[in-house]
Amino acid sequence: MSETLSDTSAARLKNGQLRHLILATIASVFGFWGWTMIGPLSKYYAGHLNLSTGHIATLVAMPVIGGSVARIPAGALTDKYGGRVMFTVVLGLTAPLVLLTGLAGILGSYPLLLVVAFFLGVAGTVFSVGIPFSSDWYESHRKGFATGVFGAGMAGTAVSAFVTPRLNAAFGYLPTHIIVAILIGLMAVASWIFLRDSPAWRDREPAPMLPKVKHAFSLAVTYQMCFLYAIIFGAFVAFSNYLPTYLGNVYDFDATAAGTRTAGFALAAVVARPIGGSIADKIGPRLVTLASFLGVILFAAILAFQPTDERHFGPAWVLMALCVGLGTGGVFAWVSRAAPASAAGTISGVIAAAGGLGGYFPQLYMGATYNAQEASYFVGLMTLAVFTLLGVVLTLVMRRGGSERASTD
Repeated sequence: MSETLSDTSAARLKNGQLRHLILATIASVFGFWGWTMIGPLSKYYAGHLNLSTGHIATLVAMPVIGGSVARIPAGALTDKYGGRVMFTVVLGLTAPLVLLTGLAGILGSYPLLLVVAFFLGVAGTVFSVGIPFSSDWYESHRKGFATGVFGAGMAGTAVSAFVTPRLNAAFGYLPTHIIVAILIGLMAVASWIFLRDSPAWRDREPAPMLPKVKHAFSLAVTYQMCFLYAIIFGAFVAFSNYLPTYLGNVYDFDATAAGTRTAGFALAAVVARPIGGSIADKIGPRLVTLASFLGVILFAAILAFQPTDERHFGPAWVLMALCVGLGTGGVFAWVSRAAPASAAGTISGVIAAAGGLGGYFPQLYMGATYNAQEASYFVGLMTLAVFTLLGVVLTLVMRRGGSERASTD
């Protein structure tokens, strides 16, 4: 929180923080639901459009790359216009894009679906809007809690994985998209009516967007956090989108069964994220990040050998999700401490973009390295373990390096 806040503003900050944090988190749930609409319906697209595993991987990844590209300007615009405006805009654009996705699927045009799916990525920018919005409502020693709770909006991926295939089974493909588009549109209206920006944001001097972006790219901590977040949030995004395809290919689950299990993965990560942020407030984000990364390495290696009994691979995926959730909470608690308050949205946008890109390429890589003869994703999972090990090394180096001061201020 800014030290220049008046006593009146500080009191207003205290009174409104939890209400606005909860509302922002709910808005994020709807944004993430829209962002991950395609993955739970991958079997529909594979059958309706006669797509290969590689084509499906590309389609599922398109909203991720679109959202990654848009997260940087979305974060910078949040610094300038505030979270209330940006939540309304992002969700207001997402609703018609969900509907257009349904129309493109009905037309059966794979190229058109790719284009629309790319623009559907705007839904994913809700994250880089909400991180600075939520962080501004809380004092510096509670920012890990704030960003962790807001990060629980990732539950939208669990909602999408669980509800979307059931809506599709009950009402059909296009009506499902109409229903979701209406719900997201209503949330956009609610954001405009009920959300208010923090006094910390209102008391801050506005600054031009481009210098903020340039400044963000001039900081070493931006690149360090980008790499860590690309690994840990990338794992969440990649598996939340691609796990239905993975479970269908490896264990022959149908869309509903795979969606239910993917929802369980996403929910475990969502529950763990605010816990990771809160623990980071108490013991420091570095230790939380290190522990979560080591857990990801362990469970990625176990799952690479693809246990055949669900009593074994089910708990392993859940534990992997818990590690991922703790890590996302820990890394962004680190970001909220390291980033200057006046450019928090911009820097968060850059790092969130890296996280999105971290989730884009693994899906393509998993599709490209899939061994169809043995129904194996061994190469993809072991590659995740290797990159996560590099993240452990970077975390240890940062402990001795110049980022220590910035990250613990």
